[in-house]
Amino acid sequence: MSGESKTVIPEKREWDAASYDKKHSFVWKYGTEVVELLAARKGERILDLGCGTGHLTHQIALSGAEVIGLDRSSEMIEQARKAYPQITFVLGDGYDFRFDEPFEAVFSNAALHWMTRPGAVADCISRALKPGGRLVAEFGGKGNLHRLHAAVKTAMSSLGYPVGEELDLWYFPRISEYATLLEKRRLEVTYAVLFDRPTALEGGDNGLREWLETFTSNFLARLTGDERPQFFKQVEAELRPVLFRDGTWFADYRRIRVVAVRD
Repeated sequence: MSGESKTVIPEKREWDAASYDKKHSFVWKYGTEVVELLAARKGERILDLGCGTGHLTHQIALSGAEVIGLDRSSEMIEQARKAYPQITFVLGDGYDFRFDEPFEAVFSNAALHWMTRPGAVADCISRALKPGGRLVAEFGGKGNLHRLHAAVKTAMSSLGYPVGEELDLWYFPRISEYATLLEKRRLEVTYAVLFDRPTALEGGDNGLREWLETFTSNFLARLTGDERPQFFKQVEAELRPVLFRDGTWFADYRRIRVVAVRD
């Protein structure tokens, strides 16, 4: 390993949508509980913010609601359009979206933690909702992936990469922080909970490596071919005693689930 310091700069994330669906279906499957909390009604106009490949958008549409899915990933949107051609999917940015007609609800599952300018996102949500409209969302909360994230930082540091804010690519707030942010934008929080949800990863003994390849691709893109095996080996060695049980890797997820109503 060279002693030279290497800079890691966050870059636009690219997704392999087919691989995402195949290897990480737990993401949308856990979201079915959030769909139940939404309790969409026939005729409602609903936005699925960060819709990914559209599986939950489809579930919401089965209620008879008029649903639009929005995501910034062209790969995800393309996959969603192929799977559910009867639903409208829009390529757009959570920091700056506008629609001609307002919505009765904005729904979001496992997406808001990727949007690291939450104030801008909340501004868009508030503007998109009708008075009395609701936000129903679940995403990573304070402490989410604490062990996994720490292991990634340690491994990157050992390979000569600086560790600092440039590796904090997610937004994991406390309930109080997020509730305050919403209420400043005329979104009254009526329900909020922060809870641990250890989540089994697909892929057996390769599950953690496949998770890292998908969700920490920003880091991996900076590693050389020789460094990647070292990175995986070190992360797995550090986490195996605490996140590997009975042949399955677990991610130490901690989630916020929130409902807020536009005044």
